[in-house]
Amino acid sequence: MIYEINETIRSEVSFRAVVTTPSGFDPEKESLPMIVFLHGAGERGEELSSVKIHGIPKLFSADPDYQGHRVITVSPQCPLTTVWNDLSIPLFDFVLRMAEKYRADRDRISITGISMGGFGTWELLVSHPDFFSAAAPICGGGMDWRIPRKMKTPIRAFHCEGDPVVPVDYSRRMCGTVTERGGSAELTVFPGNRHNAWDPAYEQTDLIAWLIGARRSPAHENP
Repeated sequence: MIYEINETIRSEVSFRAVVTTPSGFDPEKESLPMIVFLHGAGERGEELSSVKIHGIPKLFSADPDYQGHRVITVSPQCPLTTVWNDLSIPLFDFVLRMAEKYRADRDRISITGISMGGFGTWELLVSHPDFFSAAAPICGGGMDWRIPRKMKTPIRAFHCEGDPVVPVDYSRRMCGTVTERGGSAELTVFPGNRHNAWDPAYEQTDLIAWLIGARRSPAHENP
């Protein structure tokens, strides 16, 4: 199923979102993994259909049973006048609300995002290092000094070598710091001078299956 929802968080922020669930899904009978997807700057605003242009919502809106996966996907839309990093607190509350609403498996909630959403993915990850089962920031970046030691969440980042919008060094620095501090971060760099690293990441690698299959370790704690 495909849903378009509007959820008000902390009274001051309202998120519209595209949510997909696989055929025959009944939250009373099964607890599925959940992928949270954060779109890029170009998909901000009030036209929810624009969220479906790229990445996870593009693939799962076209086919909620994409490649036979049984997974819930949640793709909120960022208001036009702001960015994901400035909404990290209400955004995380939204994630918690969606996990409760669809009774997702709390040990299998992963996050991924592209460009502005890649930055948002890093932001939520460093703000809640023990929550997500896996993370995949694509052509993103962040403040590497905020990365905690021995981050438990496994990370796979993707970038294009000659990205003209977000330099690949942003991902290199973040992944390098995670590794230096005892965490697990793998960076895949695609050749070419383009910003779009998300099509090959989602459609030509095992990234989606990896996100779905990731499970939070027993050492992780609930928020």
